[in-house]
Order: sequence, then structure tokens, then C-alpha cells
Amino acid sequence: MGFLKWLAKIDRRIIFLVLALVVLVPLLVKIPIPPKVSEPVENAYRAIDTLRPGSVVVLSVDYDATSAPECQPMMEAIAEHAFRRGLKIILLGHLVTGLPLGQIAIEEAAARHGKTYGTDYVNLGYRPNPITVIVGIGREIRDFYGADYQGVPVDSFPMMRDVHNYDDIAALVSFAHGTMVEIWIEYAWGRFGEQIIGGVTGVVAPNLYPYLQSKQLVGLLGGLKGASEYESLLERPGLGSKGMPAQTTAHLLIILFILVGTVADFIVDVYTRRKK
Repeated sequence: MGFLKWLAKIDRRIIFLVLALVVLVPLLVKIPIPPKVSEPVENAYRAIDTLRPGSVVVLSVDYDATSAPECQPMMEAIAEHAFRRGLKIILLGHLVTGLPLGQIAIEEAAARHGKTYGTDYVNLGYRPNPITVIVGIGREIRDFYGADYQGVPVDSFPMMRDVHNYDDIAALVSFAHGTMVEIWIEYAWGRFGEQIIGGVTGVVAPNLYPYLQSKQLVGLLGGLKGASEYESLLERPGLGSKGMPAQTTAHLLIILFILVGTVADFIVDVYTRRKK
């Protein structure tokens, strides 16, 4: 009974230490956990994979460093897929602190595939008032993005000469940790019929399933699991695949702690009542 009392009131520092070890070991020792690809992720993959080479896709950076562990692997996977397919990428975003993360992902993928700035991809940067920008792109993208993030005129880039509005954009992917995917759906899909894919943190994903059912979202990547599933379709393990074993073992440990703590507390409580 003494052990159960100790277990029911275990020092939280011990729990933190065990959790740290459970997270660290899978990161250091490769533990293969083959993901089962969900339908929303498969649909997102197919939407990119079926675009004609030379098509333009917009990748919108709607997250920052606080959500990079979940959103960055998605950005890297879809950038890799887009360049594999010979697509051209327009990078923009509505969180100014997140745009450098998107730039890093695009540049790394471009280097692997020999892509060049201005011909295969361009970073248009940040503009305030996202709803105004999203609606304005439906008329003419140059009304808001006359130059790239470095101030170079958009018309000087070969890939942008025939891109004016959503009619010239084959698909749009919003990587977000908030409500930006819903805003893109409301205005870009609702008014212009733009094909939209969502890549969001795990806590946001459940809110977007109604949009999948109504076909307002083509596909959805939810959390680190969604990123790892997309990587498995690409047959190129990345940050998502590396992080999933640690996330899985941590979740299992937390569930175990909850069960053991609850049972121990219950037994101690019953024993104490009987003694009275």
C-alpha cells in the first residue's frame, strides 16, 4: 500500500524525466512506424500529383515558429512534390514571422531539383489585411504584389508574366495554425472556385473536416501525422516521419500514466475509507 500511495502522489519531476527519455530515445534510435495514409492526405497528394507540369501553385505561410514542428514538415513535403512534378511555386504569407520558414523549405527543395528563383519559384512576401488581399488576387495579383519580398518587380520574373489571378493558379495550399484555411475557403473558393488544400496543426484539423465533406477543401494534412503520411506517399522520409515515433511513444506513456495514476488513487481511496 505504501507503494501505491507513493505512485498516486508521484513527484512530477520524475514524470517529466521519464517523458523526456521516452521522447529522446525514438529520436536517437530509429523506430519504424509505417503510417496508414488517410483519405484526406491521399486526396491532397493526388491533387498535386495530377497537375500538369508548368502549373502554378500558391503556398501560403500562415504559421510561425510556434507551430513549425507540425507545419514545416508539410511545407517541405509539398514543396518537394511540386518540384518533382515540374510545378512552379508562388510563396506568400499572412504571418510575417513565418515567411522565412517557408523560404527555407522552398530553397532546400529547389536546390535538390536544380530550380531557379524567378523561373521556378518566387517569394512575394507579406501584405497586411488578408481578406482584402485574398479577394484582390481574384482580380489582379499585381494590385497587391507588384514586387517580390526584395522589392524586385514581379513582371521581371519569367514565371509571373502570365499569372494574373486565380484563373492562372492551379491550386493553393495554406499551412496554418489558426483560421486562415477557413478564410481562404470563404473568399478564394467561395468567390472564385480556387482549389484549396489545408495543412494545419493537429488541434485545428477537426474544425476543417466539414469542408472536406462539402468538397470546399480538396485535401487536408493534419498535424505531424498528416506530414508523415504525405512523406510516405513521396517515399521520402522527412521531419514528419522522424518525429512520429517520439510523438507516438509520448502519447502512449501519458495514457499509461493516467491509467496507473487513476487506478492507484482509486485503490488508496478505497483502502483509506475502509480503515475509517
